[in-house]
Amino acid sequence: MANTLVQTPTDNSFPLPGSLEELATFKRLQERMPALFDKVANNRLAEHTSVIVPSMTLHEEELLKLKGAAFYEERLLYLLMLLRRPRTRLVFITSQRLHPSVIDYYLHLLTGVPAAHARRRLILIETNDSSNTPLTQKLLDRPILMERIRRSIVDRNNAHLVCFNTTPLERTLAVQLGIPLYGLDPDLLDLGTKSGCRQIFREAEIPMPAGIENLHTQDDIAEALMDLWEERPQMRKAVVKLNDGFSGEGNAIFRFEPLMNVKNASRATRKAAISTRLETSLEFVAPTEIWENFATKFLSMGGICEEFVEGEVKQSPSVQCRVNAVGEPQVISTHDQLLGGLSGQVYLGCTFPANPSYRAKIQEYGEKIAAILAKKGVIGRFAIDFVLVQKGDDWDYYAIEINLRKGGTTHPFLMMKFLTDGGYDPSTGMFITSSGRPKYYLASDNLSAPHYRGITPDELIDIAVYHDLHFHSATERGVVFHLIGAMSQFGKVGVTCIGNSPEDAQELYQSILRVLDEELKEHKWEDRLNYSSIYLNNV
Repeated sequence: MANTLVQTPTDNSFPLPGSLEELATFKRLQERMPALFDKVANNRLAEHTSVIVPSMTLHEEELLKLKGAAFYEERLLYLLMLLRRPRTRLVFITSQRLHPSVIDYYLHLLTGVPAAHARRRLILIETNDSSNTPLTQKLLDRPILMERIRRSIVDRNNAHLVCFNTTPLERTLAVQLGIPLYGLDPDLLDLGTKSGCRQIFREAEIPMPAGIENLHTQDDIAEALMDLWEERPQMRKAVVKLNDGFSGEGNAIFRFEPLMNVKNASRATRKAAISTRLETSLEFVAPTEIWENFATKFLSMGGICEEFVEGEVKQSPSVQCRVNAVGEPQVISTHDQLLGGLSGQVYLGCTFPANPSYRAKIQEYGEKIAAILAKKGVIGRFAIDFVLVQKGDDWDYYAIEINLRKGGTTHPFLMMKFLTDGGYDPSTGMFITSSGRPKYYLASDNLSAPHYRGITPDELIDIAVYHDLHFHSATERGVVFHLIGAMSQFGKVGVTCIGNSPEDAQELYQSILRVLDEELKEHKWEDRLNYSSIYLNNV
């Protein structure tokens, strides 16, 4: 992603964004990360500060497609669980002030440390800016606020920066704060584009759909679609993808069936027909997208065309990996993705773990990809998405993309890990808590309904507590909410339903849906308020 948003800093003591001086300074800061990682990972009493900037630094028009995008900053609140370490300080920065009950909700999920003790080590900072500008840019535009952040870091030699994703903006932020960034070097961003992914899959010798990458113009797309059609005459559909599309909403479906009348025509005739259909009949995953906007973004960020994988029985699993700060690659989880939308390409949620019939294979592929990315200098968390088609007792595997950022599968897994002190066993694909219990979950960012609107964080939490659906540390079971702040305005909330079996996690999910409908659609909240709830006590 081009660094077009970075403005010249008002303080001349900092190097210009993108300059050789800034790149050299960033490199020196990054050299601190391995030693800092070793220190913190091996000593729970180590003093250090994590500066959390959950900026979704993505293409602005792509973010507009995401309902309640401004509240997605709340997804990184799982990092408040780091406050279990008694000498850890967190500086958590958001665009708008977080509701106090949301902070209390997370702090009371902490085990082994009083919430008040943790709260004293938590510094909350906000920009009071609700615009669609990336949070990182908002900070860089506010020199006084930047100085407040710098002063909140006790020792810059024992501090690091954590972001949702990294771009040149986050590099500039790290340099101006004087701390290293625990994440991808922005110089490696191309590895995570749709075009870059295909090149990594090819290097790892992992199967992927037939396709062509590094496209930019309408003519490029038409030429690529024609080549694919010639290579695979039976192909019915192809997918046109923006390089930096998010959550499947940068994709569009192209259908070849209406062009059967020109299938045997000259190449020029077929190409002209394809180009015309791009303008008139490309089916966008995002309902608000139109060709003119899509073509402009495609020209800017580039993209790919690839065959749409078809099959009667399909699954969309993903494998999560990490390359730590000392360069060690590892697989940390597998999931089955829950996809929706008209074309079934929009990410809605996930279940853990992935189906055992293919878990080991996608984990093997994940290990190969993680090893290659580690050699190229990647650090941080990332996920690899697949599409599988059942063939008899086995599956055909197709690698689809690599998301070099914290994604929709990051926060539910880490929340369960923090809540239970457990870990992932690569040999079995299971998650085992410190008490020896296997755990499963269903997570979604997309519990959404018109009758959810207007519900405050306090009301949502009371509903969960009243119906005994909240997470219990003793049983290590229950529902954990995220995106709580989005509910009142957008009628949308996220959940991680942690259970003792896949069926138990599904039952918790169905229970929270049923309870929310009963309370908010059928007005059974009146029954709840007849008891001594927190609301009546506050009257």
